[in-house]
Amino acid sequence: MEALINAGGKGTRMGKCGIEKPMQLVGGVPTVQRVVDALSDSRHIDRILVSVSDNTLETERYLKEVGVETIRTSGESFMDDLHQSFRAMHGNYVLTCPSDLPMLKTEIVDGFIDFFQPGAMESAIAVIDEDTVRRVGITPSYTREHNGRNWVLSGLCIMNRQWTIDGIYLEEVLYETSSEELAVNVNTKGELELARTMEAVSRIP
Repeated sequence: MEALINAGGKGTRMGKCGIEKPMQLVGGVPTVQRVVDALSDSRHIDRILVSVSDNTLETERYLKEVGVETIRTSGESFMDDLHQSFRAMHGNYVLTCPSDLPMLKTEIVDGFIDFFQPGAMESAIAVIDEDTVRRVGITPSYTREHNGRNWVLSGLCIMNRQWTIDGIYLEEVLYETSSEELAVNVNTKGELELARTMEAVSRIP
């Protein structure tokens, strides 16, 4: 399966800090590199493409230096970038992931892909229960009710590539998880510091 990492956004919620959001360091490693590493080690992923834009030129330079394949998109909207990227890809299904999930682990990726059933499912979205998100110290900006509980979108998805390009509605299946690693989606400086703290704690014997 091909994987697309979205790294072309403006990152406005992070504020002006002089560093593009995908290049913010967690554990001394850029967040986008941490996502690339998690996907690269997956037994299911055979190609990784990172979408970049004029908003993330530093990220583009870095990825090219380390040999990661990139595609330049407009950076105007998530869907515009998605469609441009999908046209450069070839598989029936694509795993999409934001560049700001620095705590993402390979086993989470593999578990999500194992859950997905090509043909029987058109798309899948990984969601985290709201209690987990709040427990790690994040107040979700949006929740979705399902089976009597509230869930938070992680940004990790699997989509029918051609149907997405053609604008065909995809029936979504939710992959429910209580993964704290997926809960930390770095959009603000506070969430960045939280990710750094979690990463430091994870390295304590």
